[in-house]
Amino acid sequence: MSENVYVGVDLGGTAIKVGICNEQGVLLHTYEGPTEVSKGVDTVISNIEKYVRHIVEESPYSWEQLAGVGAGVAGFTNVREGVIVLAPNVGFKDVPIRSILEDRLGKLVKIDNDANVAALGEAWAGSGNGVENCVCYTLGTGVGGGIIIDGKIYQGFSGMAGEIGHTNVVPDLEAIQCGCGKMGCLETVSSATGIIRMANDAVERGDHTSLQSVDTIMAKDVFDAAKAGDEVALRIVHRAAYYLGKSLASVAAVLNPEMFIIGGGVSKAGDILFDEVRSVFASLAPEPLQKGVTIVPATLGNDAGIVGAAGLFIRS
Repeated sequence: MSENVYVGVDLGGTAIKVGICNEQGVLLHTYEGPTEVSKGVDTVISNIEKYVRHIVEESPYSWEQLAGVGAGVAGFTNVREGVIVLAPNVGFKDVPIRSILEDRLGKLVKIDNDANVAALGEAWAGSGNGVENCVCYTLGTGVGGGIIIDGKIYQGFSGMAGEIGHTNVVPDLEAIQCGCGKMGCLETVSSATGIIRMANDAVERGDHTSLQSVDTIMAKDVFDAAKAGDEVALRIVHRAAYYLGKSLASVAAVLNPEMFIIGGGVSKAGDILFDEVRSVFASLAPEPLQKGVTIVPATLGNDAGIVGAAGLFIRS
């Protein structure tokens, strides 16, 4: 067994997920351990090292076959310098994680933003397999994004490209302030947080909806109610899908990707979301920019981050 393998690390606030991938992007083995943020930065980095060594030891591959370790983290990263500039979920600020891990592991290390590596994972081994130009949206607590051009992550001049959730799509009269401090961001309406906010607003107004009987509304409750014909829930889903489709049309005019991949928890709503998004995209994007373009759900789920992190060595 002589092929090289790569380890991908998904660094989260609660857990660190690691996985071994081969050169074709096949996920061979995974392992997960606690992050232990409360114990400080050095403990978190030591845990990364420990879990990487553990997964290789558990596998049929030798340490010599490990050709590199990639890591994705939710936060601002300086990819060129290998520094995590700010990642509040793991308590990192200006941490030169690449050089630290390279010293400890004796292996090449690459880092990137979690949304970028998830996009790369889908492009390399998921829904976008074989597609050279695609844009990935991750609809969760917020709206993340990743841009793949000619098979590689597009970083922008300072590594901040792909912040699609913070594009302004909501008109001023309807806009609310986003967590980033600006008004009208896509994240305020098409994330799980935005959908829940709109549902809670409807309940507080006294709108006639089955959501009145739900103690703690989650995005899934809104989609389930919409599927059952609840008019208020349908209105919320329509609004979330409309602005998502509007965002896709704008991005298509700038980047002309072959595929849009939509992942994250909200994407699990299925056809009630995707049918509307495709319809809005078709109504707003100029016809030449629609030709050959597909809008598809992500397929790797929670594994996209570790696959994409490993893929930093093959596809970047």
